[in-house]
Amino acid sequence: MGTFLPLPTPYAGRIPPDKKATIMVLNFALILAFQLVGEVTSRALALPVPGPVIGMALLLASFMTLPKLAARMLETTKGLLAHLSLLFVPAGVGVISHAEALGQSGVAMMTALVLSTALALAAGALTFVGLARLTGSREDRP
Repeated sequence: MGTFLPLPTPYAGRIPPDKKATIMVLNFALILAFQLVGEVTSRALALPVPGPVIGMALLLASFMTLPKLAARMLETTKGLLAHLSLLFVPAGVGVISHAEALGQSGVAMMTALVLSTALALAAGALTFVGLARLTGSREDRP
């Protein structure tokens, strides 16, 4: 009969390994459903926030209120993150297909990219330092 994998899911009992793919597909469908809800919300309310961002916030809220849901999604999200680099392929194809525009304004784009990256790093570092001071967190010194 095979071995069973104990998964921290809302399902009763244990799930056979051949059902793992079904669970993964259902979890992907759930992620896409949250994205769809976010997209519909963004368009219906004419919000300046992208739908996937709203969907991600709703998914985070669901994880915080339903910890079993987060546990159920763990294996699926690990699999997605393991192959995250594949999601850059369409972006690379888009850059190559717009090589002419890149050639015309490549210097401006690179300048904007470098400056925005530096500003994002600085903002993150300053936020971290500010929160560390605010919460009184300090490194343990010998």
